[in-house]
Amino acid sequence: MSGSVSRRTALRGLAAAAVAAGAAALPVASTTRRALADDFLRGQSPLLFHSPPLTPFRDELPRLPLISGTEVTLDAHSATHAFHADLRPGPTFGYGQCDYLGPTIESQQGQPWTLKYSNTTAGNPLAADIDTSLHGMSEMDRTMTPTSLHLHGSITEPASDGHSEMLVRPGESMTHSFPGLNDAAGLWYHDHAMSMTRINVYAGLLGMNLVRDRWDTGTSDNALGLPSGEFELPLVLQEKIMNPDGSMSIRSNITVPQGKWEGGGTGDVGVVNGKIWPTMEVARGMYRLRLVNAGSYSVWNLFFTNKLRFWVIGNDGGLLDAPVETTSIRLAPAERADILVDFGAVEAGALVELLNDEPPPAQAASLGAVPMPMFCQFRVASAAGFRGGMPSLLRGGKGQPDVFPPLPTPTFTRTVTVNQPSSGLNLDMTLMNLNNLRYSDPDIEMPKQGTVEMWNIVNTTVEPHPIHLHLAHFRTLGRIPIDLAAYQRDFPRPTFGTRWAPPVEKFLTGPSVPPATWEAGWKDTVNTYPGTVTQILVRFPTADELGFDPDATFAGPAAHHGGSDMSGHDMGGHDMPASGPSELQGYMWHCHMLDHEDHEMMLRYRTVAP
Repeated sequence: MSGSVSRRTALRGLAAAAVAAGAAALPVASTTRRALADDFLRGQSPLLFHSPPLTPFRDELPRLPLISGTEVTLDAHSATHAFHADLRPGPTFGYGQCDYLGPTIESQQGQPWTLKYSNTTAGNPLAADIDTSLHGMSEMDRTMTPTSLHLHGSITEPASDGHSEMLVRPGESMTHSFPGLNDAAGLWYHDHAMSMTRINVYAGLLGMNLVRDRWDTGTSDNALGLPSGEFELPLVLQEKIMNPDGSMSIRSNITVPQGKWEGGGTGDVGVVNGKIWPTMEVARGMYRLRLVNAGSYSVWNLFFTNKLRFWVIGNDGGLLDAPVETTSIRLAPAERADILVDFGAVEAGALVELLNDEPPPAQAASLGAVPMPMFCQFRVASAAGFRGGMPSLLRGGKGQPDVFPPLPTPTFTRTVTVNQPSSGLNLDMTLMNLNNLRYSDPDIEMPKQGTVEMWNIVNTTVEPHPIHLHLAHFRTLGRIPIDLAAYQRDFPRPTFGTRWAPPVEKFLTGPSVPPATWEAGWKDTVNTYPGTVTQILVRFPTADELGFDPDATFAGPAAHHGGSDMSGHDMGGHDMPASGPSELQGYMWHCHMLDHEDHEMMLRYRTVAP
């Protein structure tokens, strides 16, 4: 409509207004204020830290190493890594043989496997940025890095899930048992230590897990005719701010002193598989790209040069019923997308870039952040590549897995809230929370095993929040706008620490907006939008279905003896005295903006026997 203002234009206008107001408030001369405001609008806000100028496409896109087997061994270790050809190597963490990130683990549906994990780190690359005032933190954490490995999206018994309180310190190890219950899907593993997740993941502790089954085998003779081998490429997407000496900066703005928690910050360089703005030669044919938003904060709207079309064939929980053709896809932190891109649709010699134009969340925009525009480049060669046709179906056809069942009818409706007080330019510590509760508060969700629940996730904030449930998978029903002012007026928020999740039904102001077609299928993370209620249908499996008790108690962290493991034995198998919390139980649900998760936007939950 003529004269209308797009959502993106409106957001940018609001950001510019906030930026100008912020610049005017700084105690400097008027001419300097004008220069600062001009810098804001060019994306060079003086309130933000910036990477040094770096030339894109100087580095080849790495392929992460692939490992498989029923007994996997990984350690988290200290290393150095060069993110760009023009940067010196800086301190990082890595898993296994990697100096940053970890290998891609290939596992088989129906085949149990174990992962022996050891912490051999020495110090922490971001020790000065650790906020010891956060839940459970101390000065010891700067040198004796606490870690906890979580296989995100995996259907896993509680003792092996990577509970945030199940800490593995340097010199300790833990063996995780994975029952192989997931369908073929792209999962990922990452550190999940209490109040340290953003630090450890940013430093490099993450990797991908590709689950295969008898249809999606990952080999050239797979029943679905999908690209494999060199034509299948896992891509770990991140954004960062780099220091001139090659080290990473987890700080995004000058309003937060070093060593204090920051409520979320965007990066200004795109990182793919550990390299800044890398490039890769591709053949003229179909490629299968396995994407994960492994960023700490930003939602990205991903698209290719010239809006090259692609097909989404799967997301968090596995393959969709059929490919979905699109020219863009929005991914929030922790969400995955399994896509097919036909580089044979462009001429040999073409340069195709993976781009982003999503406006930063409101808090970052108020400080002058602009979209991080680019991730990587593909150089289209003349050689012919994978020429298999586009499958019309991925489920339900001959020799294919079953289609998704109809949406179930919920037997219980549960309302939960996502909250954060407004903090202006982030000059004060913002206390993120779910249900107005602290992580340690006992008022937790306790759904019954075997039931289907509808969760009304009410986002009362001005930012998106991707919500992740451990263990359970769900289907997204839709998102409904609400009258947030009336909701909070009729149900005033009580003192922090008292549950606040009032019913929301009478405050709905519009019809439900169904999820995008590529959001269909099983999910473990859903992006909740500001001022909306996001409705998901969750079925909580029973102990009989799982083959383990999801409500079982398990031992808390062992004493911080050198060489102990988390099963009460040292690395030589000798008995060790128990110490620390005597017992843990259940799983967690939380925002997957890692800065938010680390500061109270995470709660425990249990699935109880009916």
